[in-house]
Amino acid sequence: MSARQAVTVTKYRPPGRDYGYTNARLRGMRSRLLKHAFFEDLMASKDIAVVIQKILQTGYGHDLENRILHGRTATQVDEALRDNMTRTFRTVLELTNIEAHSLITALLGRWDLFNVKTVIRGKHMSLSEEEIANSLMAVGQLTQADAEELARQADVKAVVDTLSTWGLPYAMPLRSVLSEYLQTQDLSLLELALDRYYYEWAAKRLSGRGPNMRLAREFLAVQVDTMNLLTCIRLLNSDLSDTDASRFFVPGGTVVDFDLFMDLASKSDVDEIFNRIKKTPFGRQIEQVAYLYIEKGSVSVFERALENYLFRKAFVSGKGDPLGIGLAIGYLWMKANEVTNLRIVVKGVSVGMPVQRMREELIVV
Repeated sequence: MSARQAVTVTKYRPPGRDYGYTNARLRGMRSRLLKHAFFEDLMASKDIAVVIQKILQTGYGHDLENRILHGRTATQVDEALRDNMTRTFRTVLELTNIEAHSLITALLGRWDLFNVKTVIRGKHMSLSEEEIANSLMAVGQLTQADAEELARQADVKAVVDTLSTWGLPYAMPLRSVLSEYLQTQDLSLLELALDRYYYEWAAKRLSGRGPNMRLAREFLAVQVDTMNLLTCIRLLNSDLSDTDASRFFVPGGTVVDFDLFMDLASKSDVDEIFNRIKKTPFGRQIEQVAYLYIEKGSVSVFERALENYLFRKAFVSGKGDPLGIGLAIGYLWMKANEVTNLRIVVKGVSVGMPVQRMREELIVV
């Protein structure tokens, strides 16, 4: 499918199935998700050959069989995992009714945002096409071929030009700040423009009434809150000088509003941030990893903690109305979680990473 064809995906309207039919199918798919014991066994594998044999016995077997024809390597396993996730997400969309399709498409735009940002960031850092492509996950409107074509572009400007040629909406926010980026080489200009565009677009798509619309909108707001909170933590180690912190704020959250964001952005250390948010839903997440931050000095520990929180919120969505959109949201994020964990283990075993280190890297819910 070409990029121009990919743009028309949102126009597709599946049959008017009710949530009962869709959720019955999703419960069956969810029952086939891998258990924690499987990951423990997989991490104990002595080499990638053993990993391949074990994964071949799972629901990923078909995708893996196709990929290992090109070599029994960690790279081919990773490709197979991404193939499976893409195919699974497409299947879920095909199962949904008109309302659910619209809501899920809006939420899955997060992956298009991720892919475009990944390519832009890669070009900014002069990474190779292969390095960029290995991080892509085409489960939104952009196909894998489209995303890889973007990765083949020469530089950031060429990526933006390609998006414009394809008529994709992400070209518009990028073009609005491209000149300033080319002058300053400030990557945040591009990333903030993309973030604001996506979350504004998704919020408009999720602005209707009804319990399903409300649930999807609440989940989108959690994503915005976690992003704004993480931005405040990152600003601790940044020299803003005369830069106004408000430029980094993305509207759309419900906990980290503009006033709280500006207050957090003014703090000088993690303890001050924690004291300010400890009574919010994020307080426990920050508290649990604050000591790791002091030990490692890496913002990545907060990024992982907030990612875990987001996944938990998605999983909880599936425990509410058995005839609503929550089960689909929960399953999709469970699947994404599973694939992410499998990729961590595959890479870990292939490079000889200690089991305990792999276990710490997993997103465990």
